[in-house]
Amino acid sequence: MSVDPALERMLEARSVAVVGASAREGTVGWQAVRQLRVGGFEGPVHAVNPNYRDVLGVPCVPTLGDLPEPVELVILAVANARLEEQMRAAGAAGARAAVIFASAHEDVEIEAEPLTARLAAIAREAGMSICGANCMGFLNLDTGLRALGFEERDDLAPGGVTWISHSGSAFTALLHTDRGLRFNVAVSAGQELTTTVADYLEYALKRPSTKIVAMFIETVRDPKGFVRGLATAAERDIPVVVLKVGREEAARPLIAAHSGALAGEDGAYEAVFETYGVSRVATMDEMADTLELFAAGRRAAPGGLAAIHDSGGERAHLVDAAADAGVPLSRISAETTARLAEVLDPGLPPVNPLDAWGTGHDFDRIFADCARALLEDGDTAALAFAVDLAGEDLQAGYADVAERMWSGTDKPVAMLCGLASAIDPEAARRLRDGGIPVLEGTAGGLAAFRHLFTHRDRRALPPIEQPTLPSEEIRERWRSRLGEGGFLSEVEALEMIASYGVPVVAARAASDLGDALRAAEKVGWPVALKTAAHTGHKTDLDGVRLGLTGSEQLEAAYRDLAERLGPEVTVAAIAEPGVELSLGVVRDSQFGPLVMVGAGGALIEVLRDRRFGLPPLDRPRARRLLDGLRIRPLLDGVRGAPGADVDAVADAMVGLSALAFDLGSVIDALDVNPLIAGPSGCVAVDALVVPRTAP
Repeated sequence: MSVDPALERMLEARSVAVVGASAREGTVGWQAVRQLRVGGFEGPVHAVNPNYRDVLGVPCVPTLGDLPEPVELVILAVANARLEEQMRAAGAAGARAAVIFASAHEDVEIEAEPLTARLAAIAREAGMSICGANCMGFLNLDTGLRALGFEERDDLAPGGVTWISHSGSAFTALLHTDRGLRFNVAVSAGQELTTTVADYLEYALKRPSTKIVAMFIETVRDPKGFVRGLATAAERDIPVVVLKVGREEAARPLIAAHSGALAGEDGAYEAVFETYGVSRVATMDEMADTLELFAAGRRAAPGGLAAIHDSGGERAHLVDAAADAGVPLSRISAETTARLAEVLDPGLPPVNPLDAWGTGHDFDRIFADCARALLEDGDTAALAFAVDLAGEDLQAGYADVAERMWSGTDKPVAMLCGLASAIDPEAARRLRDGGIPVLEGTAGGLAAFRHLFTHRDRRALPPIEQPTLPSEEIRERWRSRLGEGGFLSEVEALEMIASYGVPVVAARAASDLGDALRAAEKVGWPVALKTAAHTGHKTDLDGVRLGLTGSEQLEAAYRDLAERLGPEVTVAAIAEPGVELSLGVVRDSQFGPLVMVGAGGALIEVLRDRRFGLPPLDRPRARRLLDGLRIRPLLDGVRGAPGADVDAVADAMVGLSALAFDLGSVIDALDVNPLIAGPSGCVAVDALVVPRTAP
């Protein structure tokens, strides 16, 4: 993959000038010079300020025009009022990149274009890249370059984590954590006047030192570049961990289709992250735990999590927390159970998770032997040594045991401490120096294991199968119909999704009572009668009558609907009972068409139980989305009800994804609600299509 040369010159600059360099300790201009010296940058460094002869031993010149030679990077430690002038001076002096710490907002707009736009235009004209504005800067630990205006740790050691953040506070917080994380590049992206998160991701994936990428993002300004970078990371098995904020702010107004309303809750990012195997975290603590576990370099084996405790109560707590976190536990074999029973003190059950603390006598041998037995079990993917590094009498012994566990296997092993504030710093540092992760909290630590397992499962998926499409004649027919604008009738919508492989009920349109009676004879009694009005959802309009068994019932129902809602109706066959699901397609303005599956019927927007994916889907990927629903157990049958044909539902999703893949550019939204799933398959009962050109 190619990287913008101007971006490379910024992040790998060989010469730097600090405009606004200051001898006043603690100022941005002072800190910018200090950080260059702390990092050990070996290239030429110049200070620019007419008020000083030198700053921290770096000679000062009055202006950029007075530099003895051009520099590649200019750090602008100046106020907003001086940004435009100094950007022009930087371009004239031959600089190829700039870092802007200031907000780039003017108190009073004095020109037609805002300052941010003017700065970006100057950069484009000069062929420059900008980090910022309103950022903390960046550091490249591979080269020793620290283009920072604020204090960061002096002892940062180079490693394999790339850290890209829209939040300056989060940028600093992660760099300051005492988690043993080692970075190659860290960027505070700020307002992204010229250079986006996608550009920084592309650069990181080019570097051999990059082993994992972490991002804190508010939005994506280059969706195509972002997706391209995630695809490259997935191909190279480089884990990407993202904290995406602003879900509620992204919510769009409700539109005619349920799928569009639900997608407004962050559906596009969910789909993109699912497709490309991104580990999405909810908090910075979860971010740190996940990075530490991935950075250890070991990938999960098949199976679930095994855990060893020194407390029966904390063991029970982990069982509950693992269920909440969606972390499967290892189902150990009878052989492993027997091995544990031989080692444990009397009265301790040989199970997983395991409470291995008995009398405390010879505890280190007991814990190590139990860990060996659990790790050698074929269903153990990873091991959590779930003890608290809090007591002086035990922490050294526990550290010894953890090191023996780690060295005796190639499976992931981590300390899992229940209370971060009780962890002894020296014991944790000893383990981290040996490469052993120390996860700081049960919830965040278990979430990290879930991400590790999910990464494994996504890597195991077969290559995506290309969608099966109908004939060119059928495809062109629907493309032409959608291009006409206006809502499709329910019968048209059902016919369209059927042509892409979604099973549908028999249905016919009618515009008078005679048509309705003839339609009922064609589709077969009993029937459903539904208004064909498009002014809202049919149930909201009291526009649906179900289970009509004869002409008298149909006539009465028709007269009621026609009088209130108009003569146009749909007559449809009644589907067999089953679990009500919903399928949908919605076109996202950034990432294109999305496919949705969720709880169906009247509860679709009440439960908000839905998952989104990018088309095309195949059966394994459709099953993954289905398995993520809270109502998923209903498909297996409850209280004596037979289970549904889950593969049939997945195949319907695949068919709808083929439609989205093929026609998504001319559809704003599509709903299939409900899709009724039963033992013999599934069938779409109702469909709504909103063409892109519809009002």
